[in-house]
Amino acid sequence: MREFAIYFLILFLSFFSSCSRENQENEIIDNTSKNEVKRDIAKYGGIAIEGSISDANNLIPILANDLTSHSIASMVYNGLVKYDKDLNIVGDLAQKWDVSTDNKVITFYLRKDVKWHDGTAFNADDVIFTYKTIINDSTPTPYDGDFRKIANVEKIDNYTIRVLYNIPYAPALASWSMSILPKHLLEGKDITKSFLQRAPIGTGPFKFEDWASGSAIKLKANNNYFAKGPYLDGYMLKIIPDSTSMFLELLKSRIDLMELTPIQYVKQTDDSKFSNNYNKYTYLSDTYTFVGYNLKNELFNDKRVRHALSYATPKEEIIAGVLLGLGQPATGPYKPGTFWYNKEVKKYPFNLDEASKLLDEAGYVYNSKSGLREKDGKAFKFTIITNQGNENRRKIAEILQDSWKKLGIKVEIRVLEWATFINEYINKRNFDAVVLGWNIVVDPDLYDVWHSSRCKEGGLNFTCYENPEIDRLIEEGRETLDKNKRKEIYYKIQEILAEEQPYTFLYIPDALVAVHRRFENIKPAPAGIKYNIEEWFVPEGKRIYKYLP
Repeated sequence: MREFAIYFLILFLSFFSSCSRENQENEIIDNTSKNEVKRDIAKYGGIAIEGSISDANNLIPILANDLTSHSIASMVYNGLVKYDKDLNIVGDLAQKWDVSTDNKVITFYLRKDVKWHDGTAFNADDVIFTYKTIINDSTPTPYDGDFRKIANVEKIDNYTIRVLYNIPYAPALASWSMSILPKHLLEGKDITKSFLQRAPIGTGPFKFEDWASGSAIKLKANNNYFAKGPYLDGYMLKIIPDSTSMFLELLKSRIDLMELTPIQYVKQTDDSKFSNNYNKYTYLSDTYTFVGYNLKNELFNDKRVRHALSYATPKEEIIAGVLLGLGQPATGPYKPGTFWYNKEVKKYPFNLDEASKLLDEAGYVYNSKSGLREKDGKAFKFTIITNQGNENRRKIAEILQDSWKKLGIKVEIRVLEWATFINEYINKRNFDAVVLGWNIVVDPDLYDVWHSSRCKEGGLNFTCYENPEIDRLIEEGRETLDKNKRKEIYYKIQEILAEEQPYTFLYIPDALVAVHRRFENIKPAPAGIKYNIEEWFVPEGKRIYKYLP
């Protein structure tokens, strides 16, 4: 995906009904004090440099809508809860919690040993402030949906809060993985003009150091972090908006980790020189790639047109040619093999004859003189946009351009610099069609991407898909605690999306990651590999950098 995604902390769990009572009061997994960890002093030191195609946009998490921003913010901030390596909810700023028998109240017991990076003590006031900021109508956040389900947040004391819901709410607990913001730095100020957008101050394992736009973001170790680590002295995200150039930087040991392209993974790293210096990791990613249609554009109003475009999309060719077979076809917004995935939805195998028939039915008649289909005197032509630096997406656009041309559709391709792509085109819905990707989060809740209320500037439903039945099912799914009943709801949603085709769902790629061998304690898990980056370390004698470069 990886530049744009709903990493977006819409994280969820069907937690209340499926968990036993003993799991409703959870102690934080590792309460090891800093002094205890410091005994293993040999692990401390070194810098990790990661390559990224895209720069961040905003380092206040509730204002950010891109993966890079959230990736950096996740190392700077904490939520009340988080996901562990196996995607179970565990404590973070909250040591434990209780859930009432009617599932309408969560009482969080906060840690008392947490300080903001500027030395100010963290307490319940920060949590309540964050909640009020998210639901404030003047805050331009796409993540307010979960928090508007809350009736009230009460402060019991400085380290205890009570969250009340009018009705049981399935994603309630997981929604508190949202980053908590510093009240003392934001209260009474316009959050959209805060310096924290460029220089965040959190409670996390790393502290912000510097951000040179288009070049690098630097973090340094928070030596007063309340949990284990970080062992690294610092982390740097190096912005290299071209995967070939980034790979050359990797080979020269100027960066330590990056996501490889399929050709890099299969053909350019298959030698002893590379394997002596780098480890490669692969697993089915938590992302899917799609073609999204601007449904406010009259070209795409008729679902027969969208069906035709999907039938004329050679998914298998794309997976074989672009991914070199390292991925699986996507049929909807969930990952194959997971509990929520419905494999029985309508499919669109490559069939140009069926596509042509559907376009005829929709009134788009082939004009042999122009070589294009026309309706009401207007030629069927539009532009696909995608972001700079992602060669896979550019290749996909070219394959679609060639395939759809056979139907009499003229497609132009425009590749845009990332910030311009997001701010001027996606956020403002200034596009015809787009090749893009979303993260597949643990939570099956689809509210922020598919509910009609999210069709607004800066909203994540930027294709403006509006379906009353989908809205009803999404809302029902959020209020259904029984896991199997929720599954039925999301199965039905997938059936409707497959029939409506607001997206042409393309594929779920394999994650292809290279990390320098000098880094230890990397433990791939369902959560990926960076979930425990604060516990990565470089043995003495293998540290390239002592200070941030």
